[in-house]
Amino acid sequence: MKFGDIEIKWLGHSGFLIKNHKIIYIDPYNIKSDSEKADIILITHSHYDHCSIADIKNIIKNGTKILLTADCQSKMTRFEIPIDMQIVEPDQEFSLGEIKISTIPSYNPEKPFHQKSEGWIGYLIKINGVIVYHAGDTDFIPEMQKLTGYKQPGKEFIALLPIGGRFTMNAEEAVEVAKLIKPTLAIPIHWGSLFGTKEDAEEFVRLCEKDGIHAIILEKS
Repeated sequence: MKFGDIEIKWLGHSGFLIKNHKIIYIDPYNIKSDSEKADIILITHSHYDHCSIADIKNIIKNGTKILLTADCQSKMTRFEIPIDMQIVEPDQEFSLGEIKISTIPSYNPEKPFHQKSEGWIGYLIKINGVIVYHAGDTDFIPEMQKLTGYKQPGKEFIALLPIGGRFTMNAEEAVEVAKLIKPTLAIPIHWGSLFGTKEDAEEFVRLCEKDGIHAIILEKS
């Protein structure tokens, strides 16, 4: 899907590829072995379906910048190719040329799977008038209130929201997030492989559209 000179591809589960003249991956998992090499890789947390060493190994090149939480660090020492690794925490901001990246808290308030104390994250990526929010593995949390001002005239605000249930929000809960932050486009993620079905994704889109929020299901690339 294209937004000006920005292309966004869903790679399955929670994985995404964002391209302009840079190649940015978020949580690549079970992606094609011949995928393009990465300039930047963003990892939300250490669970195997988000911090997949086999997939990361296939897409790194000399100097690939990897932002990741502290619990992922030990896995990254397995690479022979020199990379630029940076440990990140919630509520930080980074400037990588024209690409601005912020880290957003991501956790389950009442479930044991993703505890706030772990410091796991989602990402807010800003490139040339396009803002992409990848929520990571999360439920509806109070910190999402900070995202309510990003829908602005002349800008695209795209929300990638998990809808698989159990470990994250389900479809109905993710719709409540969309209603709060009001993106120009909402896309369901974290479905189709481990948890969450296409029916869940379709329910998310249906409920979003019912509330006047544009939502679509991306085909896996």
